[in-house]
Amino acid sequence: MDWDLSSQPPIVQNAADFAQQGYEIALGWLLSPAAWSQFAILIVSYLAAVFLARRVRKPLLRLLTPAEDSASILSKVRRFALLFVPLLMPIFAYALAGIGEQVIRSVFGSGTVIAFGKRLFLFLAARIVVRSIITDPFLKLLGRYVLLPVMLLYAFGLLDLLTERLNATMVSLGNISFSVMSLLNGVISGAILFWLGRWSNDQSASYINRQEEMRPATRQLAAKAAELLIFGIAFILLMNIMGVPLTSLAVLGGAIGVGLGFGLQKIASNYISGVILLLEGQATVGDYVELDNGEAGTIIKTTARAMILETFDGRWIVVPNEDFITTRVINYSDQGSANRIEVDFSVSYDTDINLVPDIIAKAVAKHPGVLNEPEPPDVELRGFGDSGIDFGVEFWVNGIDDGKNKYASDVLFLIWNALKEHNIEIPYPHRVVELRNAPSAE
Repeated sequence: MDWDLSSQPPIVQNAADFAQQGYEIALGWLLSPAAWSQFAILIVSYLAAVFLARRVRKPLLRLLTPAEDSASILSKVRRFALLFVPLLMPIFAYALAGIGEQVIRSVFGSGTVIAFGKRLFLFLAARIVVRSIITDPFLKLLGRYVLLPVMLLYAFGLLDLLTERLNATMVSLGNISFSVMSLLNGVISGAILFWLGRWSNDQSASYINRQEEMRPATRQLAAKAAELLIFGIAFILLMNIMGVPLTSLAVLGGAIGVGLGFGLQKIASNYISGVILLLEGQATVGDYVELDNGEAGTIIKTTARAMILETFDGRWIVVPNEDFITTRVINYSDQGSANRIEVDFSVSYDTDINLVPDIIAKAVAKHPGVLNEPEPPDVELRGFGDSGIDFGVEFWVNGIDDGKNKYASDVLFLIWNALKEHNIEIPYPHRVVELRNAPSAE
């Protein structure tokens, strides 16, 4: 093509020159046996990969699918391998194209087209991984907006150019300078590292909580220590990936120390108090406690800063760990030990009170939650009231009267039925009214 564009603007002339060059390159490729052979190998590799994947898929599924009720390690490995069956086609295509590339390069000394095709097969594999294999929402989001764009740039040969440009662009933060590429690496690596940290922490906490031979407080302390270790390692790795020397964090550490000394001392105190509570086991999840201000509830969660109590009516109370150390706290549960409960009742003055202790003790002992150890039910005479004779029964239970376990109510029912069975009257208030200066009856 020979057009006279001397009268056109320079931008038109430049565009025409680029178009001419592109046309000549395309024409050269179309007429080149090396190009045609590479295109042919890519097409054959793709078709052969589709055929092989279909033939291999069913036998491979039969081989890798374990029994539904199997929970062995080998079964878990086989189920994990099943996730990657959709990658058969791009893997076969990449392998076959690689073999074809070696042949083409040995014959023609060039393999640019087939190398581009291999990169497209890798992009196809990444797309399958993101769409069909990854199930975690965070990893799927990361794959969709990070992995696939990177693989697409790599397929078209633009990744190295973009990387060089990002490495050359610098960002300064005080005395520390970063390249844009380092910041991107830090963001992506940090997201992956802390996701792995969260996953590892969940796995370690689950494993520790299954160790029933350990005390509950020890399990919680071990879980917290594992959490600190995991995320500490993740932070150090992130600093190394970003190229930040740990000595540069000395100033930051000093600032944190000053902050702890002034504004953050309460947080530090609560954190240290939480460690002490875990070490001593004074209060742990499941214990029923009463605070110094009269509020009571069951500990349902412990954190580094506070403990969370749940009351009978479903309210949550966040109590700083320091309060469990510095104030008076009554622990009714003490990790499942027995507790004594008292119930009061009265009988009329017409009753033979010598029979009451034996009758009531036998009746209360029938309750399935009442214990014989450390002591069986004990009935005591408390006093002589205005309307009747006052008694009290003390009994031990393995728990507390917390609303779920209605020990006091159940025992009162037993006392009522026992007294009625033996015709013992339960008194009610009597009052004698004296009328002064009342008119006499004639």
